[in-house]
Amino acid sequence: MSLPRTFRALRHRNFRLFFTGQGLSLIGTWLQQVAMGWLTYRLTNSAFLLGVVAFCANVGILLFSNLAGVVADRIDRRRGLFATQSLMLAQAIVLAVLVAFGWIQTWHLIVLALWLGTCSAFDMPLRQSMYVHFIADRGDLGNAIALNSMLVNTARVVGPALAGMLLAVTSEAVCFALNALSFIAVIVAIAKMDWPADIRQQVTAGWWASWVEGARYAHGLAPVRILLFVVAALAWTISPYTSLMPIYAKDIYAAGPTALGLLLSAAGFGALVSTLHLAGRATVRGLGRIILFAVATSGAALLAFAYLRVFPLALVLLFLVGGGTILAAASTNTILQTIVEDRLRGRVASFYTLAFLGVAPLGNLAAGAIAAKMGAPFTFALNGALAVLAALWYRSKLPAIRAVLRPMYEQLGVPPRR
Repeated sequence: MSLPRTFRALRHRNFRLFFTGQGLSLIGTWLQQVAMGWLTYRLTNSAFLLGVVAFCANVGILLFSNLAGVVADRIDRRRGLFATQSLMLAQAIVLAVLVAFGWIQTWHLIVLALWLGTCSAFDMPLRQSMYVHFIADRGDLGNAIALNSMLVNTARVVGPALAGMLLAVTSEAVCFALNALSFIAVIVAIAKMDWPADIRQQVTAGWWASWVEGARYAHGLAPVRILLFVVAALAWTISPYTSLMPIYAKDIYAAGPTALGLLLSAAGFGALVSTLHLAGRATVRGLGRIILFAVATSGAALLAFAYLRVFPLALVLLFLVGGGTILAAASTNTILQTIVEDRLRGRVASFYTLAFLGVAPLGNLAAGAIAAKMGAPFTFALNGALAVLAALWYRSKLPAIRAVLRPMYEQLGVPPRR
């Protein structure tokens, strides 16, 4: 895997600026996410409320991501990114102040999680639909998406480990304050980018008609429909492991926030390795089979992790859980961003966001409710088994996906597998 090929999208100035600012912001996001979960469980000692706060942090994506996709195709995306990043900066400041002065209550966590989730719902389609404009050579698009995934998952390694250390020696307020500072990096990067005068497509249809057009496209093209379903199944079954991990760190392994950081960082390291693999690929061909392997691996690893009590082996299994989850999600996103028409890019990005991050809050809520009654290990075992079943279903659909994608790749000039 040659470094020039792996990091070739960084030769584009806009993407370098985005990459730098986004990297700092993502570490801050993980600082806040880990601190939020630890704070919730410290205050309530409730598995159900862990699920509720995680649900609120993403329910905005479930409710608004499709509208956000239409918005992303109709507004000035630079101004939109300024607005969403500024609102998330304000949320982190409020959270830090409440905790620092000892005013924080459970309902504050729920309201502020809803605030963040709603902003994220509009921010994500804007960013995903901008990849094509971050680079000057369309041939580097797949690499840009893979490098962004690598960035996301580097933060998944660094952020939780750093959060665990900070929580052990300071307080949750420090994590929230650092997250607030990290948003400034993104805002500065956006301000320094060279933007076209107007990169929006000319839209003549109404809002509802625009959404219907995107929905018909996503449902009518078999690979898009099947891949989005698989990602949604993965989000429902596997994604809740992060929200329930404070239970394992505090109760099952009888440890503290440092252990929580290590557990989540192990999953993040697996995700990072997966995205490094994707960044080094010369073509998107063959990703369909990789998605099958990734979904099956993450499900089997979560099932094995459920009742395990050996901490080093738990780290290995979470490495596989995190790696499989992100490998499947990033591979799906790469395929979608490669085949989708530019005029539908924001709307299809919103459907992907809905499938991966919008369904996750429902899975978190269900997992929290089941864990409150049956325990976290039973919940993880059940979800792992369901993910394996989803992989088996996807395997039966793989020939149909290949039959449709093969001529599309040839038309787009996508190089063959080597």
